[in-house]
Parts: sequence; C-alpha cells; structure tokens
Amino acid sequence: MIVGFDTATAATAAAVWTPAGVAAEARDDPEPGARPAHATRLLALIEQALGEAGADWADVTRLAVGVGPGGFTGLRHGIATARALAQARDLPLVGVSTLAALAAGAEPGGRPVLAVVDARRGEVFAAAWAGTRQILEAVAVAPADLAARLAAGPLAGPLAVGDGAVRFRQELERAGAGVPADDSPVHRVSAIQVCRLGAAGEPTARDALLPDYRREPDARPPQLP
Repeated sequence: MIVGFDTATAATAAAVWTPAGVAAEARDDPEPGARPAHATRLLALIEQALGEAGADWADVTRLAVGVGPGGFTGLRHGIATARALAQARDLPLVGVSTLAALAAGAEPGGRPVLAVVDARRGEVFAAAWAGTRQILEAVAVAPADLAARLAAGPLAGPLAVGDGAVRFRQELERAGAGVPADDSPVHRVSAIQVCRLGAAGEPTARDALLPDYRREPDARPPQLP
C-alpha cells in the first residue's frame, strides 16, 4: 500500500492506493485568495485517507510525495513531512513530479496534455506529455511565451489542465489549447496519481529528496556589504 501526498499548489492532497484497487483520497482545497493549510492539514488528511481505506501504517509499504514545481513554502513542508515519515516508519520514499501527476489525471482523448500550475509573479510552471512521452520539460515561463510554443509541432492543440490553465485560459485558448471548465477536477493535483506514479518510480535516499523549485525564491537573505 502506498501513501502519497502533494503540497505544491494551494491545495493539500493525500491518498492511499494499492495496485489491487484500494484508493482513498482526502484533500483541502482553499477558496481563492485563502491561505493554504499545508502545515495544519497534511498529517490529518493522511490519517483520514488511511481510515477511509480501512488501513493503518502497518499496511504501508512506500511513500510518494509531489516534489513540484510549485510554491516554495508548500513544497518545503511536503518534503520535510515525507522525510520525517520515511525515517520514522522506515519506508522507501519516491519523489514524483507534480506536473506529471496533474497530467496523469486528465483524459486527453488523443491530444497532448499540458499541465500548467500558477507560479505567481506573472509566470506558470508547465510541462507536456503525448501519451507517456514527455514533449515539454518543466519550465517556468510567462503565459504569453507558453502560448507562443503552442502554435505548431508536438505541442499544438493540447488539453491544458491545472490552476494555471484556469487563470490564463484566454491566452491558452487563443493559442489552440482546450481548457476544461474551471470547476473540473482535472485542474486539481490528485494524490492518487502521485501514488500511482510513485509505485513505478525508483526510491530516493531520504536526504537526497529535494524540491523542484524551478526558479529562485521570492525572498532572499540580505547581501552583506
């Protein structure tokens, strides 16, 4: 049984999953503009998912955690929690791309899938897949620049999912992307998808698991004279 969770976006999501078909997910999706509740909700959501699956920690054989790209504070909290649980429970730990988990939850209907997470500062984090083949490596880019990449080639006419796709719907749709309705669940990172990708991934040494920030943090220490 795998416990997986993701804190790269404003949402906090945790799930329990097995290849045999057991799946339970618990999540906190704050209202737009509300502060994320990663620090106060993550462990409770993990316990909730375990309870809904009728399981406990003795059943867990692996941990999977979303490593971003995404928000700095959320990622730090998720990675620190994953490391602590892996050490306390002596469990193998797998890092999973948040963008890959987001794309895995879409039903593209033969189209490429473009996963887009709002990166603030007028940028998005984005990556794209055609089936299982990644056709755009993760980037931090302005929405207009991302839209320009959709004009031709393997990225043309993708299904765009994620909170970044919702926020910058007009730019992406003008470039030929299809964006599902704002309230579609495909725009949310599913912790069940984190579990599924984690089942196929290679475990990482606990202290070697690092967040994928993809750009410099907003806040920096003052420079010494």
